[in-house]
Amino acid sequence: MAKKKENSEQDEIKHIVRIANTDLEGKKSVQYSLTGIKGINRRIARIISDRSNVDPSATIGYLDDEKIDSLKKTIEEIKSILPTWMLNRRKDLMTGDDKHILATDVLLTKREDLNTLKKTRSYRGVRHERGHKVRGQRTRSTGRKGLTVGVKRKPK
Repeated sequence: MAKKKENSEQDEIKHIVRIANTDLEGKKSVQYSLTGIKGINRRIARIISDRSNVDPSATIGYLDDEKIDSLKKTIEEIKSILPTWMLNRRKDLMTGDDKHILATDVLLTKREDLNTLKKTRSYRGVRHERGHKVRGQRTRSTGRKGLTVGVKRKPK
């Protein structure tokens, strides 16, 4: 009950908070709203909120601009904060660097990797091209698409 009184005395809630080129819901807590950014999971969101001295259970829409800016700065420095085993792009194919990719860069990097696989004509690349299963799953009875789904029997 006391929490609601605090919030009503403050400014109105920001329904959308923009961090890392992503719109986040203002009604969620800091920890869970940061997971709306691609490349940030709950564990990393908790690390970010602790590092920027923001309460992870606080509602992100009620935070003042200084705290939101500290969250943004922490997200920009994420590579230096996280240990290397926690980064999502270790030993990059092109540069060999360890990176942590966020937001729209995740989709672009994935698309670029798939195109590289297809250009080199690797087995995985060919499977991606044809729309088949890539990771060794069964294909005899599952993964069927189209009008006829099921087994055709010989006429008697």
